[in-house]
Amino acid sequence: MAGILYLCPTPIGNLKDISERVLDTLREADLIAAEDTRNSMKLMNAFDIHVPMTSYHEYNRTGKAFVLIDKLKEGANVALISDAGTPGISDPGEVLVKMCHEEGIKVTSLPGPCACITALTMSGLSTRRFSFEGFLPSDKKERKEVLESLKKEYRTMVLYEAPHHLKNTLSELSDTLGGDRQIALCRELTKKFEEVLRMTISQALEYYDTNEPKGEFVLVIEGIDKEKEKESVKSGWLEMDMEEHLNLYLEKGLDKKEAMKAVAKDRGISKSDVYKALL
Repeated sequence: MAGILYLCPTPIGNLKDISERVLDTLREADLIAAEDTRNSMKLMNAFDIHVPMTSYHEYNRTGKAFVLIDKLKEGANVALISDAGTPGISDPGEVLVKMCHEEGIKVTSLPGPCACITALTMSGLSTRRFSFEGFLPSDKKERKEVLESLKKEYRTMVLYEAPHHLKNTLSELSDTLGGDRQIALCRELTKKFEEVLRMTISQALEYYDTNEPKGEFVLVIEGIDKEKEKESVKSGWLEMDMEEHLNLYLEKGLDKKEAMKAVAKDRGISKSDVYKALL
């Protein structure tokens, strides 16, 4: 009978955040697959856990996954942990999980710390709908495409960023989304010097001109304000001559009645007002 892959969240800062269930699972596992065994050894020592560990990280995620799959097929229970937080979130664990499902191996995920959710809930920005982007791609072309796709995002956006890349990322966000967009910069989450700064992207750039970024960051950025967007679009139409506006729709193949209806909707006026203006 095949074993089970357990996704075990580890503290993102405060060791007290680890659950009893995670500790029990780690102690009872046959093998612990860790992103960095040296880093995870500190956690094991803190909780007196003595289970064999093996490395599973970004650079061996596919090859090592086959090794772990074989062990699971042999009946071993494997606990997967990352350096901090929930495995599989911006983490090579997603590859192993996918392969387990393809091989019919049971996977279970234990609840626990996740920097994305922690930052989102304390940001003061809308939490009803959000988009998690993780780390932006390092490839320039792909990075530009992702940033462009965020331009029209209505949901709150959550990004991860390292301190030495923060200024450059803020500059790119300002160029793409606009400097007046609200952002919450969350760092050192759950630790002694936890900090959340709420400001605009422009203010954040100015702040980090004189303050050196320290610690891993979670950036929570507001989405487009739908009402402001509607007003902006309406303002653009109002700058256009009414007849020119109508001709745009006529050229698209609409008949005059439908074109006038579309013009009225764009400008926030009645169809009769459009008719009178064109007369």
